[in-house]
Amino acid sequence: MNVVASQAANGGRTVLITGVSKGLGRALAVELAKRGHTVIGCSRSQDKLTSLQSELSSDNHLFLAADVSSNSSIQELARIVMEKKGVPDIIVNNAGVINSNNKLWEVPADEFDGVIDTNVKGVANVLRHFIPLMLKRDPAPATGIIVNMSSGWGRSGAAHVAPYCASKWAVEGLTRSVAKELPKDMAIVALNPGVIHTDMLVSCFGPHNMDSYPEPRVWAVKAATMILHLTPADNGASLSV
Repeated sequence: MNVVASQAANGGRTVLITGVSKGLGRALAVELAKRGHTVIGCSRSQDKLTSLQSELSSDNHLFLAADVSSNSSIQELARIVMEKKGVPDIIVNNAGVINSNNKLWEVPADEFDGVIDTNVKGVANVLRHFIPLMLKRDPAPATGIIVNMSSGWGRSGAAHVAPYCASKWAVEGLTRSVAKELPKDMAIVALNPGVIHTDMLVSCFGPHNMDSYPEPRVWAVKAATMILHLTPADNGASLSV
C-alpha cells in the first residue's frame, strides 16, 4: 500500500502548509495535527521549524526549510516531500509578506519586488511543482485540494498597502484561471482568512486595539474545519473564513 493510500485508510490526510513557522500557518498546523492529520510545513526559518516540530512532539510530521520565492527551492521541496510523505491531499499556500505602510511611490523597488516574489511567484512555484504530482496520483483519478490564501485586500483596495493589495488581487485571478485548468476531481480556491491578530496586522494598524481581533489559534479551529470540508464542487471559488 502506498503512502497516500495508507494515510487515507487511517482517516488522516496529508496537508502541506507554506509559511508554517508563525501566525496563521503555525496555528493551522497545530490544529490539524491535533485532529490527527499529517502536516508538512515549510518556511525560511529553521529555528522556528525546529520549535514547531518540538511542540507537536511527533515524528509523523515533516518540516523543511524552503523559500517559496525560489523556484529551485520549491522544486527540491517537492522532491523531498514525495520521497518521504507522498503526494499531499491538501496544499495551503499561506506564505506571505506585506510592505511597510507607505504610499506606492515611496515603497522601495526591492520591497515591492519582495512582496510580489513571495505572495504571487511563491504561489505559482508551489503550483508548478505540486500540481503535476497530484495529476499523477496513484491510484487515479487525480485528486487534491489547493487553498491559496488571499485577503479582504485581494477584493478591495487600501491606502499604504498597494503592493500587498496588488499581490492578493493577483492570487484571486491566478486561482480562478488555474481552476479552469484542473480536472474535475480537484479544486483550487482563494481563501480570505478575515482580520486576525497577527504580526502582519500589527504592522498595518500598530500594536493598539488588537484585542478585538481573534488570535490565530482561535481562527485555526474554524479554518481547519472549513478547509477539510472543501470538495471539487468548490473549484474556483473565492471564500472567506
